[in-house]
Amino acid sequence: MATKMTLIDTLVVGAGQAGVAVSEHLTRLKVPHLVLERDRIAEQWRTGRWDSLVANGPAWHDRFPGLEFEDVDPDAFPSKERVADYIEDYAKRFAGPIRTGVEVLRVERNIGNTGFTVNTSEGQFKAEHVIVATGAFQRPVIPNFVPADTGITQMHASAYRNPQQIPKGAVLVVGAGSSGTQIADELRRAGRQVYLSVGAHDRPPRTYRTRDYVWWMGVLGDWDRQAPQPGSEHVTIAVSGAYGGRTIDFRRLASEGMTLVGRAKTFINGNIVFEDDLAVNLARGDASYFALLDAADAYISRNGLDFPEDPEARLILPDPPCVTDPIIELDLKAAGICTIIWATGYTVAYDWLKVDAFDDKGRPIHQHGVSCERGIYFVGLPWLSRRGSSFIWGVWHDAWHVADHIATQRKYLSYRDAG
Repeated sequence: MATKMTLIDTLVVGAGQAGVAVSEHLTRLKVPHLVLERDRIAEQWRTGRWDSLVANGPAWHDRFPGLEFEDVDPDAFPSKERVADYIEDYAKRFAGPIRTGVEVLRVERNIGNTGFTVNTSEGQFKAEHVIVATGAFQRPVIPNFVPADTGITQMHASAYRNPQQIPKGAVLVVGAGSSGTQIADELRRAGRQVYLSVGAHDRPPRTYRTRDYVWWMGVLGDWDRQAPQPGSEHVTIAVSGAYGGRTIDFRRLASEGMTLVGRAKTFINGNIVFEDDLAVNLARGDASYFALLDAADAYISRNGLDFPEDPEARLILPDPPCVTDPIIELDLKAAGICTIIWATGYTVAYDWLKVDAFDDKGRPIHQHGVSCERGIYFVGLPWLSRRGSSFIWGVWHDAWHVADHIATQRKYLSYRDAG
C-alpha cells in the first residue's frame, strides 16, 4: 500500500522563536503552511539549558513586536521558562498551525515534479517550500583531547543544570562566552573551586550612563552590521542578565576566588596545557569594552544628551596573580578537578536535509535566509542578515523577509498557472 502524502505549500521545521516568527508572517500573508516540531514549542528554552538561565537582554528589548512581557519589569531579565511561555503565548495569538511531537527525518527535492518530499515520524508531506527553523544550537562541540578514561566527568554546557548535579571537587569550565562565564560564576557562588579557561571575547558593559548595552548597540547601529569584523568570526561575547544583570568582569571574578587560565590547548599525561594568552585575551576584551564606552560618550556629546556621568565604569581592577603569573600546565588530579564543563559552542546538523544548499563545511549558503537551493529557506541563524539576527526581535525581521519572498514566488507561479 502506497504511503499517504499530505500536500502543503510551505513546511516549517522547528517551533522555537524562529519557527513561530515565520509562521506569524506566513499567516498574515495567507500562505498555507504547517510548522512541525519534534518536541514542544520553544523546547530548547525549557530543557536545553541550565536551571537558573535568564535572558541575556532586558524584557523591553528581547521580545516580538506587539507583545510585551506583561508580568516582567521592562528592565528585568525573564527566566528561561518565562521566555518559553512567551513564545508559546505569541503563537496562540495568531493560532499558528503548529504540530508538536512530529520529527522531520528527511527532506529531498522531487525529480520530475515540483517541491520536496518530506519524511516525518508521522508520514510524508509534499511541500513546495521548506523553511529550516531549527536554529544554530544543534550539535554540541566538545574538543576531543581529554580521554574518557581519565576518571574526569566531562559534559557540554548544554547538559549542565545546576551545581548539585556536579560531582564533588573542583571544576574546570572551558569557554568564557556568556554560557561558560555564567556557569562558572554559579558554581563559584555555590562554593566550588572553579578554573575558567578564557579565550578571545568581547565584553560589553551591562549598563553605561543609565542605558543597557542593547540600547547602545541599537542607537550606534551595531545591531545592523551585516557581517562580523574581519578576524572576529570566532570571538565570543561575554554578557549576562543573571543576578539582575551585571557587567562580566573577569578580574572581579578572580578577586572573588575564581582561577583564570588561558585558552585550552592540549592534554598530556594527566595535565591540561593552556596557551599563554590570558593577559592578551583580557586586554582585547577590555579594548572592546572601552570602545563601546567611547562610542557612547561621543554619541551623547554629538546629540547634546543630558545623561549622567559614569566614571566608575572606567575603573579596572589590578591584574590578579593568575594573570601576572599564569598557569600554563595544570595537573588535574593535583588541582582536585573532577569535572570539566565544555562551554565550547555548537555546530549545525543538517544530515536530514538532502539538498544542495551547503558549502564544503556543511554551512548553509544563503542570502538573508534565501537558500541557493530554490525553495529552501533558513531562519534563526546568527548573522542571517545582520548582528541582531540572534535575538527574538531580530529573527522576527528575518522571518518577514523569508515569508515575503515565498509570497512573491507564489504570485509568479500563480501567474504562470493562470496563463
